[in-house]
Amino acid sequence: MKRRFAEYGERVFDDHQLLELLLFYAVPQGDVNPLAHELIKQFGSLSGVLDASPEELRKVKGVGEHTASFLTMLPQIMRRYELSRTKGAAVITSSNDAGEYLLPYFFGAKKEMLYMLSLDSAGRVLACDLLAEGGLDQVMLDPRTVVEVAMKRRAISVILAHNHVTGLALPSDIDISLTKSLRPLLRSLNIRLVDHLVIADKVFTSMVRTGAISMT
Repeated sequence: MKRRFAEYGERVFDDHQLLELLLFYAVPQGDVNPLAHELIKQFGSLSGVLDASPEELRKVKGVGEHTASFLTMLPQIMRRYELSRTKGAAVITSSNDAGEYLLPYFFGAKKEMLYMLSLDSAGRVLACDLLAEGGLDQVMLDPRTVVEVAMKRRAISVILAHNHVTGLALPSDIDISLTKSLRPLLRSLNIRLVDHLVIADKVFTSMVRTGAISMT
């Protein structure tokens, strides 16, 4: 299987075969094919297996602490990989630039999170800060946090982004109301709120582009 993967890549493997290949590294001795099938059966898909918690994984016969830790590390390592690929994209000139830069921060997210990009006068990224975390369908944000972080970073402009774990990449009425309330607050400090992106399943929507908020 290793030779086959080296020659053809993942495209010639079914999900359970890819999982079996991964399990070789966690359980180097023995036949892991039945375990791969059982994990897919229990969690529904390869992504379901990798998104499961260590506690859930250990409930499956044949999965010990070492294997559970190995499987749950993979999405987190991939998230770091995606983030490292964006480090060169340090100048944001459009909502598309912002979306491409921010998408890796939400890779494999299991709860709603809200990030803020702080930019200088040339659009260079000063920082990307996690401002709030919530549950599956809501994240609460204190406006003072936005102001404090923007001032700390000495931002000239900022872009907000949050994800919808369940649902579409479309802003809710609450999302829009919050964003509109932040604009004058930041403007009073000579900081411009450029946009607010909503992200779901590697798709992002700009509130400015959809007309949910104005550019002024």
